[in-house]
Amino acid sequence: MMKVKDTPVAGLRAAANAVSKSGRLPLRAMFANDERSLNGNYVLYLLFEAEDGGFSLLTSRIDARQPLEFPSLTTLLPAAAWYEREIHDLFGLKPTGHPDLQPLVLHEPWPADCFPLRKDFTAAPEVGGSISVKHPVAVHGEGVFEVPVGPIHAGIIEPGHFRFSQAGENVIRLDPTLFYTHRGIEKSLEGLPVERAIYRIERTCGVCSVSHALSFSQAAEAIAGTEVPLRAQYLRVLLAELERLYNHIGDVGNICAGVGFAVGASQAARQKETLMRFNEELTGNRFLRGMIVPGGVTTDIGGELIRHASSLINALLPDFKDVVEIMESNAGFIDRCRQTGVLPRQVAADLAVVGPAARASGIDADFRRDHPYAVYDQLEFKVPVRRHGDVEDRLWLRVSEVRESCELIRQALAFLASQKGECRTELTFPAAGGSSFGWSESARGANIHWLMLDANRRIYRYAIRSASYPNWPAVALAAPGNIIPDFPLINKSFELCYACLDR
Repeated sequence: MMKVKDTPVAGLRAAANAVSKSGRLPLRAMFANDERSLNGNYVLYLLFEAEDGGFSLLTSRIDARQPLEFPSLTTLLPAAAWYEREIHDLFGLKPTGHPDLQPLVLHEPWPADCFPLRKDFTAAPEVGGSISVKHPVAVHGEGVFEVPVGPIHAGIIEPGHFRFSQAGENVIRLDPTLFYTHRGIEKSLEGLPVERAIYRIERTCGVCSVSHALSFSQAAEAIAGTEVPLRAQYLRVLLAELERLYNHIGDVGNICAGVGFAVGASQAARQKETLMRFNEELTGNRFLRGMIVPGGVTTDIGGELIRHASSLINALLPDFKDVVEIMESNAGFIDRCRQTGVLPRQVAADLAVVGPAARASGIDADFRRDHPYAVYDQLEFKVPVRRHGDVEDRLWLRVSEVRESCELIRQALAFLASQKGECRTELTFPAAGGSSFGWSESARGANIHWLMLDANRRIYRYAIRSASYPNWPAVALAAPGNIIPDFPLINKSFELCYACLDR
């Protein structure tokens, strides 16, 4: 259920404060749309949690003939900080009163007064020179020095620049600069039919392909008013939990690698590889691409694959349990993780952090349970929550979620083995177009997508709020008070995606 409220732009702060209950209900997404050809306005969209378990959507129009500005919400709702900077970069709409309105997405040497998500933007301009990172000195004092890291890193990793301010060994402040390889996916989708868009959307992120495809498909199905066949919904749960499973086990191994605990890292890597090989057997793709489409799934799975999946899960759990016991018994490993990279609950709430990072800080939230989709409301599972918000809690939370995912997979497989049915239905969109949200809980947290179709049933605007988006600012706040050698461990415990930002 979604309540929609429109407010004049001058009253945006008051309306947002009222809808959020003075910040108690989190801001889940905020984006803009160029609707000048439809109504002469730019429009802001703000999605909040609602007290009744649904959502509240707040909209506000900015007359294109008036100054292109709106009152900033950042001092009221800290979670709005990145959203507003991105809107300023991509639409040229200025959030007046924003405390730190430096570019977020468009780095130098991107030209001023060139806004990619406006409808009259046609092609990226020719830009020359190298990208530079210009920050004012954030920390002053005797003995304070800066350590720049990145944007190019060792190994296979996407670019990100991290500027540490230190006094002695302790990190005082971390300033991250991301969005180095923005691909313009949202812009590239404009004008496409829904059927073609899925191939780009599921590549928003390599390891969250299922979640992004699922969010998009559910948004399209909501506009069409289409009910997906029951068997397809169980298959979607199976795919989503397989994706969560290989991500979480891989993340456990990455945390071990962050402290040089080679036994845990290698064993988790072995188990992840086993799962990804099964993914390829199941779908033809190690990242489970090509299965989820609007209307259902492309391929059913038969009895042999169901039996293989059951055997895989039955063998995986005791194997994973052995690795966990090795980690638990290693005092040096636990010491590196405990009280490292603490994200306090209030900070996580202020930034509207999602997924394991939120749950490890004591926030009991999971879209599978709180905003059910597919058949999650018909399945039994627990939502683990911890309270210290450190690397150790983010580790053990994932361990608990591995067990829950295995149980969900077993329930899905039991249904698929006992019941038959269709796997896909055709979608028919209304002639007037329409818009809707779709969402899913990825391994990193909630992915929220918004789809708007025009009168030709083609995409007018598409907005992606990935789980990594609200979580990256939290990494910068979890690093101070630690030492630089702890940062790889802290970063891996959040396990965020760069590509989900560069959409």
